[in-house]
Amino acid sequence: MKKEDEVLVKKASKGDGEAFYQLMKIYKMQLYRIALSYFRNDQDALEAIQETTFRAYKGIGKLKKPSYFSTWLVRILLNYCNDELRKKKRIVYNNEILHKAPASEEKSSLEIDEAIELVDEKYREVIILKYLEGMKIDEIADILEHPQGTIKTWLHKGLLSLRKQFTEDEEGDSDV
Repeated sequence: MKKEDEVLVKKASKGDGEAFYQLMKIYKMQLYRIALSYFRNDQDALEAIQETTFRAYKGIGKLKKPSYFSTWLVRILLNYCNDELRKKKRIVYNNEILHKAPASEEKSSLEIDEAIELVDEKYREVIILKYLEGMKIDEIADILEHPQGTIKTWLHKGLLSLRKQFTEDEEGDSDV
C-alpha cells in the first residue's frame, strides 16, 4: 500500500468522509472485477460494491492497521458475495457476454465460469483472486486469513477439481 493511501486510511478512520471517498475511488475497479467474477452481471456486482462500501464506512474505525485496508476491504466484499450466492443458490450470467463473444469463445468462457462455480467455495475464492485478479499467494493468504501453505494447497486442489471437470466433459463428449 502506498504511503498516501495509508494517510487516507488514517484520516478516514477518524471520520474524514472525503478521505474515505478517495479510498473507494482507488479500489472500486478491483472490487468491481471481483464482484463481477462472482455474480456475472453488472447490477449484482454494483450492489455488492455498494454494500461493501457501506459496511466499510461503518467499520473503518475498527481497522487496526491502515496498511491492511485493501485486504480488509476485499474480505468484506468476499463475505458479502458468498452470503448472496448462498441465498440465491443459482448461477447468474451476464447476457452481454453471450451477445458480444464469438461462439467458440462464448462456449469456453461459459464452461469455465460454470466449472469454477462447481468448485468448493474456498478453492473458488483462491482461483478467482489468483487468476482473475492476479493477486499473489501472500496477498490471498492475508485476505483469507490462512497460511500461505494452505492457500497453495487450496489452489492446487481447486485446479485439480477444474481439470477433473474438464476431462469428464471431454470423455462425455466422445461418447456422443
